[in-house]
Amino acid sequence: MHNLKTGSPLKSLARACAALCALALSVGLAACGSSNDSSASSDDTQMAGVTASGQLGKKPKISFHTPMQVVNNSYAVLQKGDGATIGDGDRVCTQGVSLNAKDGSEMMSTWEKGTPDCSIVINKKSLNSMYYNLLKGQKINTTVAFGVNDGNKSSTSYIMALTLVSKSKADMRAKGEKVADVPADLPKVTLASNGAPSIDFNGYQPGGSLVAQTLIRGNGKKVTANDTVDVHYTGWVMGKDGKPSQFDSSWSKGAPVQLSLQQVVKGWTQGLAGQTVGSQVLLVIPPDLGYGDKAQDKIPANSTLYFVVDLLYDYGPQQSE
Repeated sequence: MHNLKTGSPLKSLARACAALCALALSVGLAACGSSNDSSASSDDTQMAGVTASGQLGKKPKISFHTPMQVVNNSYAVLQKGDGATIGDGDRVCTQGVSLNAKDGSEMMSTWEKGTPDCSIVINKKSLNSMYYNLLKGQKINTTVAFGVNDGNKSSTSYIMALTLVSKSKADMRAKGEKVADVPADLPKVTLASNGAPSIDFNGYQPGGSLVAQTLIRGNGKKVTANDTVDVHYTGWVMGKDGKPSQFDSSWSKGAPVQLSLQQVVKGWTQGLAGQTVGSQVLLVIPPDLGYGDKAQDKIPANSTLYFVVDLLYDYGPQQSE
């Protein structure tokens, strides 16, 4: 995803500690890592001495002796749920509360505002193996605690307790209605059986303006320029032979990605704002809304960018880091 971003790196919410990162934005969870981070599971262990009480599916009362020494990535299942079993391909929503390991004081909670985080998708490609193995097979209303040693200046350590409150099947491709009146002179998009796109430039000559053509129109939430979204995408530039040259694709990595539309190239922000979840969009991005005269890895300077983007989920505006 580095080819899309501008400015400071985007926190990887949908990888090793997807829910932990998303729920702990307000306290800066530096312990979160990507699924490729070998340290993410190097010291994971069962956590002892933490308990939870209260009605299943409601905010739990978390107890432990203070001060508590926290082992990073340690975990414990505090309450066994009584709901549906979580399996591959499920999107899981959680409510969370974090407690300071030093004195037990509450640092943050989503329960009072009723704002569950739904960033966990049970998928081996998008979730660190420890979290995948831990969460798959759990039941809704289960509460799991994680130990976190934060990397901030005060070196705060805390216990985060996540309650798995609901699940739904996560979309892996656009599922709206195919648009019938796509202009014939645009690049042609063909989909593989799994939904992965390929493109034929079809003699198209970019005119220097942004093109955002809906190919499949979803009936979900309308996306705004400030939202964080889950997407599947592929990007191309024109190669020296005049044919599409792919430079990036989430499809080849096996899982959708989560990104903020405030931390991508302007062509994405402008082109996807106003689209609806479930849609597939062809973006033709002129250089001034892409990378301009700066080359980026496989993208030559002054390149027009071509993307096919499936909008799969919208988290709404996310708190900045």
